[in-house]
Amino acid sequence: MKRAIFPGSFDPITLGHSDIIERGIILFDELIIAIGINAEKKYMFSLEERMKFISEAFKDEPKIRIMTYEGLTIDFCKKVNAGYILRGLRNPADFEFEKAIAHTNRKLSEIETVFLLTASGKSYISSSIVRDVIRNGGDYSVLVPKTVKLS
Repeated sequence: MKRAIFPGSFDPITLGHSDIIERGIILFDELIIAIGINAEKKYMFSLEERMKFISEAFKDEPKIRIMTYEGLTIDFCKKVNAGYILRGLRNPADFEFEKAIAHTNRKLSEIETVFLLTASGKSYISSSIVRDVIRNGGDYSVLVPKTVKLS
């Protein structure tokens, strides 16, 4: 079984994330959306809200599981027996950053990183931009799945 994880904070999940997930499920038998927990990071949405946004968005997709993890991504991969890490690339800066992480992960484990380019119409979207739009009262609904709603 080809199992991959798609790690991130998903604060919140965006249409760019959804694009990578929808295309990733074609490539793998199972895709675990792995929400990383970092105690030092201040999130806009609670872990429960982020899990709800994702689970509602992909409730009809049997190849997707949603889990949380702390620590190194490769350790989580080993724990869930995932041989692949799926990452989305929006631009050259993403590539340079992700390439260094992928090389490090490959040096420390047998886990392969698979990169997908985000669809051009969604490549400008990031969670930090969405959070900024929300903080300033803008219409964030065009940047995220319909399941993302403010409490």
